[in-house]
Amino acid sequence: MKAAEEPRPDRLTLAAFGALVLMVGINGNAVKATVNELAPLWSAGIRFTAAALILIAVLLIRRQHLPRGRALFGAVLFGTLSFAAFFAFAYWGIQLLPISIAAVIFASVPLITFLAAVLHGLEPFRWLTLAGALIVVVGIALMAGVARSESISIIGILALIGAGVSAAEGAVVAKRFPLLPPIVMNAVGMTAGAVILLVLSFASGEAHEAPAQGATWLALVYLVLLGSIATFITYLFVLGRWTASGTSYEFVLAPIVAVVFAAIFQDERVTTGLVAGGALVLAGVYVGALLHAGKGEQKRAASRPDEAAASLPEETQDRPELAGVPADCVRCP
Repeated sequence: MKAAEEPRPDRLTLAAFGALVLMVGINGNAVKATVNELAPLWSAGIRFTAAALILIAVLLIRRQHLPRGRALFGAVLFGTLSFAAFFAFAYWGIQLLPISIAAVIFASVPLITFLAAVLHGLEPFRWLTLAGALIVVVGIALMAGVARSESISIIGILALIGAGVSAAEGAVVAKRFPLLPPIVMNAVGMTAGAVILLVLSFASGEAHEAPAQGATWLALVYLVLLGSIATFITYLFVLGRWTASGTSYEFVLAPIVAVVFAAIFQDERVTTGLVAGGALVLAGVYVGALLHAGKGEQKRAASRPDEAAASLPEETQDRPELAGVPADCVRCP
């Protein structure tokens, strides 16, 4: 079966994607602040436990029902991959590697997601997407200055690759299974992820202490409210309106945001490599995630000139749905 092409993202989708990139970029600094005091799995576990409890309370207030059957299984699987597996691998790997090396590896997430989407039949193979993903890897490598790295942990590299595979498969799951309203999907997913993370934390013998520093509490509050709830609701909103590989470019642009914030608030030096690498990253995003979508939309408009004005509403009929509501619905909660 031929995978259906999806339309070029509209302004609302791109605006939500920009907010997503900003929040994810800030997340790195907040996570670093928490793991400086707390054990990684424990830190991630309490973060998503708090976020899940807030979302469940919202569901109860709104009297929304929990999913059943295949939808419930998909939400739990999404949480297992996107929350438990991804953050377990990511928190572990970041502790073993310099942030610069971690950024390079995370830059490969769009490429991994693209390959996963092709293997699962979600998206057709596109040379432009592959080329764009490779360009952004080079760009992030130039920004990070990997040539000057002195020691690299193989275990750390494997952990971050595992995080990338988990993120890719989580995006595929969100596309393949019946999708739910973002707040329901995240309430179920975060609950599953938090339980798994806490089980892993206790099983691994981590220390389980409450934060003692004000900065740690501030970082946790941010990670719960914006870094978890707002970020993943926005993520599912964008994913429902765009391709899995296109949405995954958050992992490419977020490191740029993180570096900019570090330069502003931590007085880190902005180098020529940083500027040149950032330009390459933006070029790669355009080539891999935007250029082919624009061409596909032009071809469809040319083949159906009498339907061009109504193309987007018609295409949503073949798109995944969020609990019976088309994924493109701008009123999704």
